[in-house]
Amino acid sequence: MEKLLFEIGTEEIPAKFMPGILKQLQELAEKKMNELRIPFEAVKVYGTPRRMTFIASGVEEAQADSVVEAKGPSVKIAFVNNEPTKAAMGFARGQGVDVSALEVRGEYVYAVKHLAGKPVMELLPGLLMDILTSLNFPKNMRWADHDFRFVRPIRWLVALFGDKIVPVEITGVKSGKYSRGHRFLTPSITDAKDAQGFFEKVASKVTNTVASAVIGTHGAVEIASADVYEQVLYDHFVMVDQDARRELIRQQVADLAVAEGGRAEIDEDLLEEVNYLVEWPTALCGKFEEKFLSLPKECIITPMREHQRYFPVLNEDGSLMNKFITVRNGGKKYLDVVAHGNERVLRARLSDAEFFFNEDRKQKLEDRLEKLKTVSFQEGLGNMYDKSNRLVKAADMIAFGMNIKVDKDLLDRTALLCKTDLVTGMVIEFTELQGVMGREYAKLDGEAPAVAQGIFEHYLPRFAGDELPASHIGRIVGIADKLDNIAATFSRGLAPTGSQDPYALRRQALGVINIIIEGNYHLSMVKLLGGMLYLLNIPSEQAGQLVPQIMEFIRQRLKNMMIEQGIRYDVVDAVLAEKRNDDIADLYMRARALNAFVAEPEAEALIQAATRVANLCKKIEEETAINTGLFQHEAEKALHDAVVALNSEMLTATVKFDYAAVLKLACRLIAPVNQFFEDVMVMDNDEKIKNNRLALLSAVKDITHAVGDLSYIVQ
Repeated sequence: MEKLLFEIGTEEIPAKFMPGILKQLQELAEKKMNELRIPFEAVKVYGTPRRMTFIASGVEEAQADSVVEAKGPSVKIAFVNNEPTKAAMGFARGQGVDVSALEVRGEYVYAVKHLAGKPVMELLPGLLMDILTSLNFPKNMRWADHDFRFVRPIRWLVALFGDKIVPVEITGVKSGKYSRGHRFLTPSITDAKDAQGFFEKVASKVTNTVASAVIGTHGAVEIASADVYEQVLYDHFVMVDQDARRELIRQQVADLAVAEGGRAEIDEDLLEEVNYLVEWPTALCGKFEEKFLSLPKECIITPMREHQRYFPVLNEDGSLMNKFITVRNGGKKYLDVVAHGNERVLRARLSDAEFFFNEDRKQKLEDRLEKLKTVSFQEGLGNMYDKSNRLVKAADMIAFGMNIKVDKDLLDRTALLCKTDLVTGMVIEFTELQGVMGREYAKLDGEAPAVAQGIFEHYLPRFAGDELPASHIGRIVGIADKLDNIAATFSRGLAPTGSQDPYALRRQALGVINIIIEGNYHLSMVKLLGGMLYLLNIPSEQAGQLVPQIMEFIRQRLKNMMIEQGIRYDVVDAVLAEKRNDDIADLYMRARALNAFVAEPEAEALIQAATRVANLCKKIEEETAINTGLFQHEAEKALHDAVVALNSEMLTATVKFDYAAVLKLACRLIAPVNQFFEDVMVMDNDEKIKNNRLALLSAVKDITHAVGDLSYIVQ
């Protein structure tokens, strides 16, 4: 067994692309090797700003043997009097086997071929090229006069099976044994003392264009075999293992912060981005003037983190220190010079923040309402001033629909002011601070704490995994804002299609869903959407068409979210089968309860009984009342008594949204239902008796399907 190494060297790749690229690379390598029946043990991927690599370990030198079967003519046609016919001989010849090797299975003959696996080395060039050209990226580019597109121009390829070069070529770059060390820490080949000896070595060992490419190339290093890949590059100041590199950065940043008398605030997304900006990380500390600490904390941290990729340093009480930590792509030389340069850059950003903050404070948020008229919302739907006034009405409508006790004046004030920070200088310069500055300015303006908090929270969640609003006011205004955006965009015919979602409506719909579930808010989404469209002055006929579209859009987001959370797809389908249920929180609670129930021992019996009941209920042509006088069997009476006895308990549990209890109660019907089917012929010739029995089963279905349509459950 050998190791297969494939390194694609490029110009610097955007850091945010790398996690997805490496995940895709691993999946492709595993998939393509399996498709070619190349036995291997594991695939590990490596990534730095200038390379994406996979190493497959335990790769066999020969492809796995295979058995190919082909179905031929029927036995009657293939053989007459146990002798092969022309049909049999033609089939055998076409399959490349002797007619005597044909196998009879049932009514047909089969050709079975045992194929020996090919040498893996023969398959690898095509495999690696297939992987290379199958990679997809958020953005691609072309270079020189090549038609091939890639995330960044390809500058070198290393392809080794053990110590043997696997020939691959693309855009004039041929594979070889030469990778690149650190751009600055690894010396140029032309700086080598024994330059002539090196040239001769290259010329003798490399028979492709890499030889000419590496001569004079900064940082070229030879990879003798796949086994030494990681160590050789480490010796040339490249940590290719992104997991080890990430943890080293984390440790360096944390240790340096402690040494400076504080603790580092390590944002995981920032850490991941920095991880793919460096090949040889070295953390260093910088400072900024204490005067800037008078600014709100976020005004300092945002330019630090979002623009400069710095880690803030905090005191033990959580207050900000006038220090920051950045990570250099290089060694420890001249760290003071590097720190000074970063300090100058940050000083300029903080000076801008200070200026905008001081200018913004010359006006209160409510004074900026008029300026919102200059900010367009959507074409044909007014401006942000109109939206603010609309949000006041929408928030009141939502609070009423939820039956939530909340201070109306504070709610209305929050809804009215929540967009005013969009026209502040600070937010215009640092857009990431929308909501944050609204909160800070509201506090400074003397607004109620609930209003300040609500202004910030109504933007939440801002991204996947972000925090949710904690207050009723923040939740209600957030729902109003997001549904207003969704309804407005749908009304303009701009609903998301395929992968296109320029207005981030899917994210906003998920935000609404998560807020509703988190707050355990029960309300009719259909009525709410109708109200939102009314506030947008959408004609009733158009609104009648839009509400089902938007509702289905939201239900699809709910479906995907529940499946991602581990709820079985058939359980989700069972719960969502009831189209009339537009209570998001209720649907979610039903799905959670049913998902837990299907793993219980009694689930199978209830599902079978419920499915049988549901199938017969499809034959109901008209609704009829149950007439106990038409019962002819004890099993009918027993089932009816069981239904009547359960109704009161079922109602109590349903009102409490205790769907686990509802399912447990439904299990009491398993025995009487099974006995009913054993003793009673439902489809009796007497129409009255038949309809009466179907009416009884309809009552049973109301109980067995009270949580969801159990016929959707796959057993």
